[in-house]
Amino acid sequence: MIESMVLEKLKEENTVIALIGASNDKNKYGNKIYLDLRTKGYNVIPINPKEELIEGDKAYPSIESMEKLPDIANFVVPPSIALKIAKHAFNLGVKHLWFQPGSESKDLDKWLQNEKEIKYLVNSCIMVETR
Repeated sequence: MIESMVLEKLKEENTVIALIGASNDKNKYGNKIYLDLRTKGYNVIPINPKEELIEGDKAYPSIESMEKLPDIANFVVPPSIALKIAKHAFNLGVKHLWFQPGSESKDLDKWLQNEKEIKYLVNSCIMVETR
């Protein structure tokens, strides 16, 4: 099952997770998820084109500006942005995509189903899966 492949990748040692939509705003899930994963010891890299630092850590404006491609791209952005960045990440070579609740759309679902190389998880919270 495609979803289990993303969860297996998450369990691998030294997995790098790019959090697309990381935020310094304590009221946003981009902040809650970032802090949660960091606290649990995951190698999570914040991605936000408007911030240089997220919770004191270096933030990157985009996936391609990272030192190396992430193993998993986790999306906590609106659906229209999620689809655009997901296509870009896939074209760069990121094959494991995780879409937080609220980032999914019918267009995203259609695209994911047509791209056979993508391993993806939709509408599942990474904070719940990493308890």
